[in-house]
Amino acid sequence: MGPTPAPPGEAVALLTAHTGEPTAIQLLSDRRGSRAWKIQGPKGAVALKANNPDSDSDHARDKAAEMAQEDNHLLRLTTAGALDPDYRVSAGTWDGGRWLAVNWIAGAPLWRTLALARGPEGDRTSVRPWLTGIARTFTERLARLHAADWTHADVQPTNTLVTNDGHAQIIDYALACGPGDNRHLPYRGALTHTTAPEIATAILNTPTDTHIPAQPAADIWSLGATLFWCWTGHRPVPYDDDLDRPDKLAAIAKGTTTTLRDVRPWPFPEFENTITACLAPDPADRPTAKELTAAW
Repeated sequence: MGPTPAPPGEAVALLTAHTGEPTAIQLLSDRRGSRAWKIQGPKGAVALKANNPDSDSDHARDKAAEMAQEDNHLLRLTTAGALDPDYRVSAGTWDGGRWLAVNWIAGAPLWRTLALARGPEGDRTSVRPWLTGIARTFTERLARLHAADWTHADVQPTNTLVTNDGHAQIIDYALACGPGDNRHLPYRGALTHTTAPEIATAILNTPTDTHIPAQPAADIWSLGATLFWCWTGHRPVPYDDDLDRPDKLAAIAKGTTTTLRDVRPWPFPEFENTITACLAPDPADRPTAKELTAAW
């Protein structure tokens, strides 16, 4: 193994005005052509992302463009009132491509957070309001996006953090779809397991360079899939992991999901009914994020 990759010096120097002189730099991930670090200083912490120009991944060539696209989205979402203005910190170029920094969100990924709820020990009175509180704040975030005519388009467990007070936060807006999109990269779906049936169908029936504008109802299906998966430990559409992506998408496109009561760790009818409504195969039959926020 080689040395731990260091973040772009240009970014660290500029971010010092925000964090103070870094006291700790932690590599968080290094995969699929991009890297992420947590940079901690006396004045605060940021999450810094940059493309990896040395990667031989098939995705590497698109990562610099994806960084630029996400930065554009963050600026537009902030202007539209869909994101807090202090979320985006800065962005720029370095000698290997692009970098982007956002304020650090102190939280745990949704999958890890719901570990207790996935077991029989989760069947207790105190867990139910905690679980619905996470779901409600999740839908509040989506409702704010949707009200501004934006779709996150990459709702999944790793893009959902839960803070210590039980509030869900959504991260990673690179694939978001909004009004008047002038994109660097066409949207072709995100994580396969949480891809809505209508998006799966469009991917299978259009050329690979065709942009598929995701609608808010697709976020709702992905929300239901994410909660289903993180609560039960099962993905809502069963298929063999060895299948190619087109075959997995074909299974999702059928619109059939596993019956939740067959895999739930313990009964919670209100939660189950809402998740099932989110997973309706017809987008018109799904509740809106605003309706879900009121219902949780």
